[in-house]
Amino acid sequence: MNTPLNIIFAGTPEFAALHLQALIDSEHNIVAVYSQPDRPAGRGKKLQASAVKQLALKHNIDVYQPGSLKTAESQTELAELNADIMIVVAYGLILPKLILETPKLGCLNVHGSLLPKWRGAAPIQRSLWAGDTETGVTIMKMDEGLDTGPMLLKQALTIEATDTSASLYEKLSVVGPRALLDTLSQLKSLLPTEQDNKLATHARKLSKEEARVDWCIPASQLERNIRAFNPWPMAFFSVQDTNIKIHKAEVVATPNEKLNSPPGEILQIGKDGILISTTENSLLLTQLQPPGKKPMSAADLLNGRAEWFKEGTILQ
Repeated sequence: MNTPLNIIFAGTPEFAALHLQALIDSEHNIVAVYSQPDRPAGRGKKLQASAVKQLALKHNIDVYQPGSLKTAESQTELAELNADIMIVVAYGLILPKLILETPKLGCLNVHGSLLPKWRGAAPIQRSLWAGDTETGVTIMKMDEGLDTGPMLLKQALTIEATDTSASLYEKLSVVGPRALLDTLSQLKSLLPTEQDNKLATHARKLSKEEARVDWCIPASQLERNIRAFNPWPMAFFSVQDTNIKIHKAEVVATPNEKLNSPPGEILQIGKDGILISTTENSLLLTQLQPPGKKPMSAADLLNGRAEWFKEGTILQ
């Protein structure tokens, strides 16, 4: 067995909490946890602790929540923990150079892509959005750049044609903790590999406006968007001044008699769904969610709102 490490763990969402749990269950010692300050959440906008903080408190681990790690106070506080290594998973704060150099063995990051592809905030979503067939996790030594540090270990994962960001997130939540523990067990023998910056792509943040369906985009891209933006921000379109979220859709060849239809035209409605033209093929909407309702089949929505989806109507 390798010598147990004294670890500072920094993370915020559930994805990070799963990595923290794996470390808690290991031979290593968690000396402290860093997480984002509590945020207002829910209808009452009450302050809510992050998933990582909740887990740490459950195991009686000291939690630190500085608004920044750039102050002398926060840097001194972290240095006094005398950690061997710092593990960072979806923390959400920038680590300045002094912090990166404080732990004896530096800082490691678990990133949800096969670097240097998809550096940045939304690697899981962008891999689906781009139509990638493979993703994974990369364990890297952190430097001052955005996901640019030398890589220690990669673990690949196939992207299935039905994957959404939610399902891919769950798969990576299993792969990531295992890869992290493997890295720690081999830390003395793993040789860091520099990233090829020429192959880098940027996983920019998602926005609600990007999730609005543009029927002038090919159906294949729209179908990927729908899966990439699930569970947030959810692809949607407007009909009768109402925003309808799309949970599932399929790419379908446009019927010959409808090949000259403008993008956004409702071509057919029926038990299989709502068929809408795009600039390349058509999109069959099969599962939708109107405001205040649970996701339902397109057929069920048509039963209650058929007047919204008359064939020949052109959606904006």
